[in-house]
Amino acid sequence: MVALFGLIAGLTATPLALGAALHPKISSHVETSYGAIRGAISDLESDVISYKGIPFAKPPVNDLRWRAPKPPARWSGTLNATNFGADCAQSYSSLGLFSSGSENISEDCLYMNIWAPKNATVRSKLPVFLWIYGGRFEGGAGSVPTYDGSHLAAKDMIVVTFNYRMAPVSAFGGDPNHITVGGQSAGSASALIMMYSPLTSDKIVGCIAESGARDPHDPETFGLATSHRWMEKALEQGETFISEMNVSTIAELRNVSMADLLEYDGSTDTILEGTVWGDTTVQDTGLVSEPPLWRPVVDGYVLPLGYGDTLRTGSHNNIPIMTGDNLNETSWTDMNVTTYNSAFTTIMGNNSKEFFNAYPASNESEATAQTAAFGNDINRYTTWHWAKDWYLGGATKDAFAYFWTHSPPNQTSGAYHGSELWYTFGNLPTFYNYTWTDYDYELQRIMGSYWANFIKTGNPNGGNLTRFPASSPNKTNTVMWLGDDFGAGEIVDDIDKLSVIQDLFSMNPEW
Repeated sequence: MVALFGLIAGLTATPLALGAALHPKISSHVETSYGAIRGAISDLESDVISYKGIPFAKPPVNDLRWRAPKPPARWSGTLNATNFGADCAQSYSSLGLFSSGSENISEDCLYMNIWAPKNATVRSKLPVFLWIYGGRFEGGAGSVPTYDGSHLAAKDMIVVTFNYRMAPVSAFGGDPNHITVGGQSAGSASALIMMYSPLTSDKIVGCIAESGARDPHDPETFGLATSHRWMEKALEQGETFISEMNVSTIAELRNVSMADLLEYDGSTDTILEGTVWGDTTVQDTGLVSEPPLWRPVVDGYVLPLGYGDTLRTGSHNNIPIMTGDNLNETSWTDMNVTTYNSAFTTIMGNNSKEFFNAYPASNESEATAQTAAFGNDINRYTTWHWAKDWYLGGATKDAFAYFWTHSPPNQTSGAYHGSELWYTFGNLPTFYNYTWTDYDYELQRIMGSYWANFIKTGNPNGGNLTRFPASSPNKTNTVMWLGDDFGAGEIVDDIDKLSVIQDLFSMNPEW
């Protein structure tokens, strides 16, 4: 990530080959300090040029595997930047919300993609949106159609996506001093880490974290991509992995084939063992699961502190944040009353009576609904309380917390994990059997406007959009509801539920 920012900083001073005076508008041919690049008019927006497959580092292969990226070598001639580079090492996934469907998978994958307005000039200084894809640190790519930057770039900004192992913006009309980082799911965790890390100080001006910032005491952090490992444990697990691969050194591990390594790309940790969340009945609730083994590490360098300490001490970038979760982040299975009573008695302990008074269930339908309701209440509370901690630690920039509620058509999973992406990027897909309505297209316009406003100004508000209030430790218990309705809404519909969630969080360790 630092190497990517280094490349952005290194190339931002690069003018077009003949200077802005002779070529006042960005053409599909751009000169960078690493060589010439040729892009093409976007297939989705005729006023946008896309540049795909631009190397931002040397291929991280052989001796460079698992090392910090090195700057790319200069190339001769003109780079034909009209095709995406390879997806990074991962198991193949067919085309979908989070996957490109590409069979071009390689460790030689450190490429980025740029979308720029055709009428931008080298003096435009447009805001830059740097997007980090999700995929549980196991899959995904900057080439996923969901993240095509054409529609956002048409709103007068530069959009950058890139691959990472699991830019040049001034020459394209962008402002290297106005970069907003964003991501969803594991990409959200990565965007937040960039906000938390001292290595990005003065390099980013805003952060969008979709599914999403969570309170450091939220038990769901155990199993999500926002989880982390402590350095000592990560080193221990690394030594175990070397042994499992029948090698004795990291140098020998660099010679193991990509295919053999990918046998372990879906590995999970075992941090729930010995906790109430590891109980078999509790696992049936679907509230908490084991996290991916390969996830961020509090290493004292990129992440000096855990999330709680970072927020409490204000040891992070003081920049505007927009973050939230979705109504149907988790797919809930049917829950019988016996399992419901047993699981939540185990979870809540001495606070069980208060829980069952707030979330009563006398049959399977009610037990299933109350489990889902509890999960959704947690999702709203955790984002709201994270924003409260943000301010209490001394941050002065606004935090905007939201809750996404709209269900895409022709499916039964509701406002599922990542469903807002169709609307924020403006890429309602044609490869799913969805019948998009007029409201879906209007919602695409509204959501794209909120996101574009935030990227440009650090505030989602503007024009005739429904006011999106910033959070505050002194304001009411509300977050911004987006989707089927717009406006500030309560995080819970009963004050007793708020007390139950607060009790639950108080019983959990701090991340």
